[in-house]
Amino acid sequence: MDDKKIIKLYFERSQKAIAETARKYGRYCHYIAFNIVGNDSDAEECVNDTYLRVWNAVPPTRPDNLQTFIGRIVRNLALNRYEKMSARKRGAGQIPLILDELYECIPDKNGDEKIVDDIIIKRTIDAFLSELQTDSRKIFIRRYWYMCSVKEIAQEYGISESKVCVSLYRTREKLRKKLEEEGISV
Repeated sequence: MDDKKIIKLYFERSQKAIAETARKYGRYCHYIAFNIVGNDSDAEECVNDTYLRVWNAVPPTRPDNLQTFIGRIVRNLALNRYEKMSARKRGAGQIPLILDELYECIPDKNGDEKIVDDIIIKRTIDAFLSELQTDSRKIFIRRYWYMCSVKEIAQEYGISESKVCVSLYRTREKLRKKLEEEGISV
């Protein structure tokens, strides 16, 4: 079933909307959640919570891209769950490492300017990603959106782990320069 029909089911408040969402995007959601939380039961809870969030959000929201809309929800839920889990047991996992890599080039601000700065940063990153070569963009997104390990990315694209690391490093450096050019302090 295509996304427009699924969204229509949500607007009709049909329970079939959730079943169709699960059929079409269940594996996608589980993949995102599992890469963040690291186990099937927590990933499954995130996925189920995602369906509830989508049910509550559509309507009134009519997503332009249902896959992206759902992906963002499951990712945020998984990151929240991960944060709660790591508060209990500090240290393990890929997420702190991945986030530390990004903190080198993306500023962390607090205060009144945060919302405006977040919008500017988002637009700048979107423009930056659209300018990247396809391979570099895919590697960057696999690492920092889907939270894949370097090993997993290397296997997926048939390249060495060192090539993945070099690509990620160079892309982060380009991002840092782009942010600085836009007047965003790093």
